[in-house]
Amino acid sequence: MVNYQYGRSLHKRAPVLYPLAGSAFDAVIRHWDDQAATRLLATREQYNEKAKSATAGLAASRTGHPMTPEIRYRRVLLKVSGEALMGEQGFGIDVAVVDRIASDIAEARALGVEISVVIGGGNVFRGVAVASKGGDRVTGDHMGMLGTTINALALRTSLTKMGVDAIVLSAIAMPEICESFTQRAALAHQAAGRVVIFAGGTGNPFFTTDSAGALRAAEMGAAALFKGTQVDGIYSADPKKVPDATRFDQLSHDEVLQKGLAVMDIAAVALARENHIPIVVFSIHQKGEFGRILTGSGRATVVSD
Repeated sequence: MVNYQYGRSLHKRAPVLYPLAGSAFDAVIRHWDDQAATRLLATREQYNEKAKSATAGLAASRTGHPMTPEIRYRRVLLKVSGEALMGEQGFGIDVAVVDRIASDIAEARALGVEISVVIGGGNVFRGVAVASKGGDRVTGDHMGMLGTTINALALRTSLTKMGVDAIVLSAIAMPEICESFTQRAALAHQAAGRVVIFAGGTGNPFFTTDSAGALRAAEMGAAALFKGTQVDGIYSADPKKVPDATRFDQLSHDEVLQKGLAVMDIAAVALARENHIPIVVFSIHQKGEFGRILTGSGRATVVSD
Protein backbone atom coordinates (compact mmCIF):
# COMPACT_ATOMS: atom_id res chain seq x y z
CA MET A 1 0.00 0.00 0.00
CA VAL A 2 1.26 3.47 -0.87
CA ASN A 3 0.85 6.21 1.72
CA TYR A 4 -0.01 9.75 0.64
CA GLN A 5 0.25 13.14 2.26
CA TYR A 6 -1.37 16.44 1.38
CA GLY A 7 0.95 19.06 -0.05
CA ARG A 8 0.84 22.25 -2.18
CA SER A 9 2.65 22.88 -5.40
CA LEU A 10 5.02 25.79 -5.80
CA HIS A 11 2.43 27.67 -7.82
CA LYS A 12 -0.05 27.51 -4.89
CA ARG A 13 -2.61 25.50 -6.78
CA ALA A 14 -5.13 23.35 -5.00
CA PRO A 15 -3.75 20.73 -2.62
CA VAL A 16 -2.41 17.65 -4.36
CA LEU A 17 -1.61 14.13 -3.20
CA TYR A 18 1.86 12.75 -3.62
CA PRO A 19 3.36 9.41 -2.52
CA LEU A 20 6.16 9.50 0.07
CA ALA A 21 8.12 6.73 -1.59
CA GLY A 22 8.67 5.33 -5.04
CA SER A 23 9.77 6.40 -8.50
CA ALA A 24 6.52 8.28 -9.19
CA PHE A 25 7.26 10.62 -6.32
CA ASP A 26 10.81 11.18 -7.57
CA ALA A 27 9.56 12.00 -11.05
CA VAL A 28 7.12 14.62 -9.75
CA ILE A 29 9.55 16.47 -7.55
CA ARG A 30 12.09 16.80 -10.38
CA HIS A 31 9.75 19.42 -11.86
CA TRP A 32 9.97 21.59 -8.76
CA ASP A 33 12.82 23.73 -7.55
CA ASP A 34 15.73 22.20 -5.68
CA GLN A 35 14.79 23.68 -2.32
CA ALA A 36 11.31 22.20 -2.41
CA ALA A 37 12.69 18.87 -3.56
CA THR A 38 15.14 18.78 -0.65
CA ARG A 39 12.34 19.44 1.83
CA LEU A 40 10.14 16.76 0.36
CA LEU A 41 12.91 14.18 0.20
CA ALA A 42 13.71 14.89 3.85
CA THR A 43 10.05 14.31 4.67
CA ARG A 44 10.16 10.99 2.89
CA GLU A 45 13.30 9.92 4.78
CA GLN A 46 11.74 10.85 8.11
CA TYR A 47 8.68 8.83 7.23
CA ASN A 48 10.76 5.82 6.24
CA GLU A 49 12.74 5.95 9.50
CA LYS A 50 9.55 6.12 11.55
CA ALA A 51 8.10 3.25 9.56
CA LYS A 52 11.18 1.11 10.21
CA SER A 53 11.05 1.87 13.92
CA ALA A 54 7.34 1.11 14.12
CA THR A 55 7.80 -2.15 12.22
CA ALA A 56 10.62 -3.25 14.52
CA GLY A 57 8.57 -2.42 17.59
CA LEU A 58 5.57 -4.31 16.25
CA ALA A 59 7.70 -7.34 15.47
CA ALA A 60 9.18 -7.27 18.97
CA SER A 61 5.74 -7.07 20.56
CA ARG A 62 4.47 -9.98 18.47
CA THR A 63 7.45 -12.24 19.19
CA GLY A 64 7.76 -11.24 22.82
CA HIS A 65 11.48 -10.52 22.33
CA PRO A 66 12.20 -6.80 22.80
CA MET A 67 15.28 -5.32 21.21
CA THR A 68 18.24 -5.75 23.60
CA PRO A 69 21.99 -5.15 23.37
CA GLU A 70 24.12 -7.95 22.00
CA ILE A 71 25.33 -10.16 24.86
CA ARG A 72 28.88 -11.54 24.77
CA TYR A 73 28.28 -14.37 27.26
CA ARG A 74 24.89 -15.95 27.91
CA ARG A 75 25.89 -18.06 30.91
CA VAL A 76 28.53 -16.89 33.38
CA LEU A 77 29.87 -17.57 36.82
CA LEU A 78 30.75 -14.54 38.95
CA LYS A 79 33.47 -14.94 41.58
CA VAL A 80 33.27 -12.33 44.34
CA SER A 81 35.88 -12.09 47.09
CA GLY A 82 34.75 -11.90 50.67
CA GLU A 83 36.83 -8.74 51.14
CA ALA A 84 34.67 -6.98 48.53
CA LEU A 85 31.69 -7.24 50.89
CA MET A 86 33.45 -5.30 53.68
CA GLY A 87 33.28 -1.94 51.94
CA GLU A 88 35.19 0.55 54.06
CA GLN A 89 34.84 -1.62 57.13
CA GLY A 90 37.71 -3.67 58.45
CA PHE A 91 35.62 -6.78 59.02
CA GLY A 92 32.24 -8.31 58.29
CA ILE A 93 29.56 -7.30 55.82
CA ASP A 94 28.58 -3.84 54.60
CA VAL A 95 24.92 -4.29 53.61
CA ALA A 96 25.04 -1.30 51.24
CA VAL A 97 27.91 -2.92 49.32
CA VAL A 98 26.11 -6.26 49.13
CA ASP A 99 22.99 -4.48 47.85
CA ARG A 100 25.03 -2.74 45.13
CA ILE A 101 26.60 -6.00 43.98
CA ALA A 102 23.16 -7.61 44.02
CA SER A 103 21.78 -4.78 41.88
CA ASP A 104 24.54 -5.37 39.32
CA ILE A 105 23.62 -9.05 39.23
CA ALA A 106 19.94 -8.16 38.86
CA GLU A 107 20.69 -5.83 35.94
CA ALA A 108 22.73 -8.51 34.19
CA ARG A 109 19.99 -11.08 34.86
CA ALA A 110 17.47 -8.72 33.25
CA LEU A 111 19.54 -8.92 30.04
CA GLY A 112 18.76 -12.63 29.89
CA VAL A 113 22.12 -13.83 31.21
CA GLU A 114 22.19 -16.99 33.35
CA ILE A 115 24.26 -16.22 36.43
CA SER A 116 25.78 -18.30 39.19
CA VAL A 117 27.99 -16.92 41.96
CA VAL A 118 30.85 -18.13 44.15
CA ILE A 119 31.70 -15.97 47.16
CA GLY A 120 34.85 -16.04 49.26
CA GLY A 121 34.90 -15.76 53.03
CA GLY A 122 37.95 -13.60 53.73
CA ASN A 123 35.87 -10.87 55.34
CA VAL A 124 34.81 -13.36 58.03
CA PHE A 125 37.64 -15.85 58.38
CA ARG A 126 40.67 -17.17 56.50
CA GLY A 127 41.75 -20.75 57.07
CA VAL A 128 45.37 -19.99 56.20
CA ALA A 129 45.47 -17.58 59.14
CA VAL A 130 45.06 -20.52 61.51
CA ALA A 131 47.80 -22.53 59.79
CA SER A 132 50.19 -19.56 59.82
CA LYS A 133 49.98 -19.49 63.62
CA GLY A 134 50.53 -23.17 64.08
CA GLY A 135 46.88 -24.29 64.03
CA ASP A 136 45.29 -27.10 62.05
CA ARG A 137 44.83 -26.06 58.40
CA VAL A 138 41.91 -28.43 57.80
CA THR A 139 39.95 -27.02 60.72
CA GLY A 140 40.82 -23.50 59.62
CA ASP A 141 39.54 -24.16 56.08
CA HIS A 142 36.32 -25.60 57.46
CA MET A 143 35.84 -22.39 59.44
CA GLY A 144 36.45 -20.43 56.25
CA MET A 145 33.76 -22.47 54.48
CA LEU A 146 31.28 -21.35 57.13
CA GLY A 147 32.31 -17.76 56.36
CA THR A 148 31.43 -18.23 52.68
CA THR A 149 28.01 -19.52 53.71
CA ILE A 150 27.37 -16.37 55.77
CA ASN A 151 28.25 -14.24 52.74
CA ALA A 152 26.13 -16.35 50.41
CA LEU A 153 23.09 -15.93 52.64
CA ALA A 154 23.67 -12.17 52.76
CA LEU A 155 23.78 -11.95 48.95
CA ARG A 156 20.65 -14.07 48.60
CA THR A 157 18.85 -11.75 51.03
CA SER A 158 19.82 -8.68 48.97
CA LEU A 159 18.74 -10.32 45.70
CA THR A 160 15.41 -11.38 47.22
CA LYS A 161 14.76 -7.80 48.33
CA MET A 162 15.13 -6.77 44.68
CA GLY A 163 12.69 -9.38 43.46
CA VAL A 164 15.36 -11.71 42.04
CA ASP A 165 14.81 -15.40 42.71
CA ALA A 166 18.02 -16.84 44.16
CA ILE A 167 19.09 -19.98 45.96
CA VAL A 168 22.14 -20.98 48.03
CA LEU A 169 23.70 -24.39 47.43
CA SER A 170 26.41 -25.49 49.85
CA ALA A 171 29.24 -27.93 49.29
CA ILE A 172 28.92 -28.79 53.01
CA ALA A 173 25.60 -30.26 54.09
CA MET A 174 23.63 -27.91 56.35
CA PRO A 175 19.98 -28.66 55.47
CA GLU A 176 18.47 -26.36 58.08
CA ILE A 177 20.20 -23.38 56.41
CA CYS A 178 20.43 -24.14 52.69
CA GLU A 179 20.31 -26.91 50.13
CA SER A 180 23.30 -29.13 49.42
CA PHE A 181 25.10 -28.80 46.10
CA THR A 182 24.70 -31.28 43.29
CA GLN A 183 25.32 -30.46 39.67
CA ARG A 184 21.85 -31.71 38.69
CA ALA A 185 20.14 -29.49 41.25
CA ALA A 186 22.25 -26.47 40.31
CA LEU A 187 21.47 -26.81 36.60
CA ALA A 188 17.77 -27.31 37.36
CA HIS A 189 17.62 -24.17 39.49
CA GLN A 190 19.43 -22.18 36.81
CA ALA A 191 17.08 -23.48 34.11
CA ALA A 192 14.19 -22.28 36.30
CA GLY A 193 15.60 -18.74 36.13
CA ARG A 194 17.20 -18.53 39.55
CA VAL A 195 20.56 -17.01 40.43
CA VAL A 196 22.52 -19.89 41.95
CA ILE A 197 24.89 -18.95 44.79
CA PHE A 198 27.51 -21.52 45.74
CA ALA A 199 28.70 -21.66 49.36
CA GLY A 200 31.32 -23.76 51.12
CA GLY A 201 34.00 -23.50 48.43
CA THR A 202 34.76 -26.90 46.91
CA GLY A 203 33.89 -28.60 50.19
CA ASN A 204 37.51 -29.66 50.58
CA PRO A 205 40.37 -28.12 52.59
CA PHE A 206 43.48 -26.77 50.86
CA PHE A 207 41.43 -25.42 47.92
CA THR A 208 40.64 -21.73 47.56
CA THR A 209 37.32 -20.24 46.53
CA ASP A 210 39.04 -19.23 43.26
CA SER A 211 39.42 -22.94 42.56
CA ALA A 212 35.78 -23.38 43.57
CA GLY A 213 34.85 -20.69 41.05
CA ALA A 214 36.68 -22.44 38.21
CA LEU A 215 35.25 -25.82 39.23
CA ARG A 216 31.65 -24.60 39.40
CA ALA A 217 32.07 -22.70 36.12
CA ALA A 218 33.09 -25.96 34.44
CA GLU A 219 30.24 -27.90 36.07
CA MET A 220 27.66 -25.29 35.06
CA GLY A 221 28.91 -25.04 31.49
CA ALA A 222 29.65 -21.34 31.92
CA ALA A 223 30.81 -19.42 28.86
CA ALA A 224 33.07 -17.26 31.05
CA LEU A 225 34.34 -16.93 34.61
CA PHE A 226 34.06 -13.33 35.85
CA LYS A 227 36.43 -12.39 38.67
CA GLY A 228 35.42 -9.23 40.52
CA THR A 229 38.51 -7.63 42.08
CA GLN A 230 39.66 -4.40 43.69
CA VAL A 231 41.06 -3.06 40.38
CA ASP A 232 39.94 -2.89 36.75
CA GLY A 233 41.93 -5.79 35.34
CA ILE A 234 45.21 -7.65 35.62
CA TYR A 235 48.41 -5.69 36.28
CA SER A 236 52.06 -6.69 36.35
CA ALA A 237 52.07 -5.67 40.03
CA ASP A 238 49.64 -4.27 42.56
CA PRO A 239 48.78 -0.84 41.07
CA LYS A 240 47.95 0.49 44.53
CA LYS A 241 51.55 -0.17 45.58
CA VAL A 242 53.28 0.23 42.20
CA PRO A 243 51.72 3.21 40.35
CA ASP A 244 53.54 2.47 37.07
CA ALA A 245 52.51 -1.19 36.94
CA THR A 246 51.58 -2.40 33.46
CA ARG A 247 47.92 -3.20 32.79
CA PHE A 248 47.00 -6.01 30.39
CA ASP A 249 43.93 -5.98 28.15
CA GLN A 250 44.36 -9.53 26.89
CA LEU A 251 46.32 -12.54 28.13
CA SER A 252 46.35 -16.28 27.62
CA HIS A 253 46.01 -18.73 30.49
CA ASP A 254 49.61 -19.82 29.90
CA GLU A 255 50.86 -16.22 30.10
CA VAL A 256 49.13 -15.73 33.44
CA LEU A 257 50.85 -18.85 34.77
CA GLN A 258 54.25 -18.11 33.24
CA LYS A 259 54.30 -14.49 34.44
CA GLY A 260 53.13 -15.50 37.91
CA LEU A 261 50.32 -12.93 37.85
CA ALA A 262 48.43 -13.20 41.12
CA VAL A 263 44.90 -12.78 39.83
CA MET A 264 43.81 -16.31 40.77
CA ASP A 265 45.64 -19.30 42.19
CA ILE A 266 47.44 -21.69 39.85
CA ALA A 267 44.89 -24.49 40.23
CA ALA A 268 42.01 -22.19 39.25
CA VAL A 269 43.76 -20.83 36.15
CA ALA A 270 44.85 -24.32 35.08
CA LEU A 271 41.32 -25.69 35.50
CA ALA A 272 39.88 -22.82 33.45
CA ARG A 273 42.50 -23.43 30.77
CA GLU A 274 41.76 -27.15 30.55
CA ASN A 275 38.06 -26.44 30.11
CA HIS A 276 38.59 -23.52 27.69
CA ILE A 277 36.82 -21.06 29.99
CA PRO A 278 37.77 -17.39 29.54
CA ILE A 279 38.49 -15.46 32.73
CA VAL A 280 37.24 -11.86 32.76
CA VAL A 281 38.84 -9.73 35.47
CA PHE A 282 37.14 -6.42 36.34
CA SER A 283 36.51 -4.05 39.22
CA ILE A 284 33.65 -5.19 41.42
CA HIS A 285 33.46 -1.67 42.88
CA GLN A 286 32.38 0.03 39.63
CA LYS A 287 28.59 0.05 39.68
CA GLY A 288 27.11 -1.42 36.50
CA GLU A 289 30.47 -2.62 35.18
CA PHE A 290 29.37 -6.27 35.19
CA GLY A 291 26.51 -5.51 32.79
CA ARG A 292 28.60 -3.20 30.62
CA ILE A 293 31.20 -5.90 30.05
CA LEU A 294 28.50 -8.41 29.21
CA THR A 295 27.24 -6.08 26.48
CA GLY A 296 30.69 -5.50 24.98
CA SER A 297 31.84 -2.33 26.71
CA GLY A 298 33.31 -1.71 30.15
CA ARG A 299 36.93 -2.18 31.21
CA ALA A 300 38.41 -5.58 31.94
CA THR A 301 41.26 -7.98 31.23
CA VAL A 302 40.23 -11.10 29.33
CA VAL A 303 42.23 -14.31 29.78
CA SER A 304 41.51 -16.78 26.99
CA ASP A 305 43.13 -19.38 24.74
